[in-house]
Amino acid sequence: MEKMGVPCVPMATQAFKDLAKSNAGKRGMPHARIVFTPHPVWGKTPEQLMVYVEGNDPVTGKPMIKEIVDDLTTPVAEEDKKSGMADVSVGPPVFGPETADNLQKYFLDNGMTDFLPIILPTEEKVNAMLQGTSHHPDEVVGKMAAGAFAPWTFTVKQVAVNAVMAGCEPDYFPVLLAIASSGMAALGSSTTSFAYSAVINGPIRDKLNMNYGLGALSPFAQSNATIGRSWTLMGKNLTPGGVPGDTYQGGQGNNLDYNNLVIAEDEKNSPWTPLHVQLGFKPEENVVSLFGGPDVRQGHGAKGAGVAENAMFDEQISYMFHSMVGDGALVICDPLVAKHLVEQGYDTKEKLSDWLWKNTVRTAKEFRESFLAYVHLYPLALQGREPYAAWYKLADDTLVPFFPRVSDINFVVCGGQANAFFQVANMRHGRSASIDKWM
Repeated sequence: MEKMGVPCVPMATQAFKDLAKSNAGKRGMPHARIVFTPHPVWGKTPEQLMVYVEGNDPVTGKPMIKEIVDDLTTPVAEEDKKSGMADVSVGPPVFGPETADNLQKYFLDNGMTDFLPIILPTEEKVNAMLQGTSHHPDEVVGKMAAGAFAPWTFTVKQVAVNAVMAGCEPDYFPVLLAIASSGMAALGSSTTSFAYSAVINGPIRDKLNMNYGLGALSPFAQSNATIGRSWTLMGKNLTPGGVPGDTYQGGQGNNLDYNNLVIAEDEKNSPWTPLHVQLGFKPEENVVSLFGGPDVRQGHGAKGAGVAENAMFDEQISYMFHSMVGDGALVICDPLVAKHLVEQGYDTKEKLSDWLWKNTVRTAKEFRESFLAYVHLYPLALQGREPYAAWYKLADDTLVPFFPRVSDINFVVCGGQANAFFQVANMRHGRSASIDKWM
């Protein structure tokens, strides 16, 4: 008899009934035994949650505890044993004689756009985009998934279709292929309305006329804008993502999802090592590094200093970290801020990350009561994963770093040196990919 592993019963709130069942079905488990609780669970006291557990499953009407016990102990039928991830490939793009207006409506009505007008991906335009890479149009780039959903497989040509739709030039295409090859989708499935960022390093920044000066994060360069938009379109068309109520569950959504946060690091005016070199790449290599998290907030290097010892800088960073719900920080410094920090002795990003990691702290009690801790981090602590296992054993008033690792705090430099501003993206580094590989 085939060994099936440890018996378990997944639990979800009533609001995710259809999502849980459809996701199980897509993974080859259409008859998975799932127990449902009332919705929501966030913000409920232990006493209120106990009422849920001692009550009935709102979907089946059965007593929840009995349902769990029955699901764990009833023999597994043959149908219940179906398992395995479905390997889904994106279908070929469809071209045909139609009016431009009808084609725009077709893409819009079928959920293939960001609800802004697109450049129609005609055969001619797609072929022109393919000239931006030496790779064959039918080469498989990789797989991409939205959250926990089964990933889809896609080709170079299918990435090209989305690049055309977003308004990219062929020279941008290797960047998009690198992003696509990472497998990291720009539209997640969490109820937290995540946003995403792509940091681009290397000589390609100037080749593509990327903006890393005045207004670097604003819509003032075609390359910055359309590379980010392409990532969103790939998240809708090359993955099962971007379907509200199904594969997208962001409570309020995120305006950054339109074209994400694309940052070309100002390596010329930065006094620090570029991000890609910190991550182990060579200075002459072209690299894109991807981050994900909930939001971005702005601060100011007060009193003209913008330094870590400056009390207001310290207070702003500490406040920002304490208000974050993610598990990483991407600090975006104007060159003025970076240069002032160097003058204060922070001549490397690593020194500044280390200072912030050690000095922006909270109590163990605050950590245990934080947004992500109970649902996401407490299970890791039970598995012995550090530092969470140790943090759950500490006295309430013991101080712990806000982030588990100093490497969770990253710095990039861009901006026009008009003022000593910095911004903090509540985002964690996910993956980095070579752009040169796709030229």
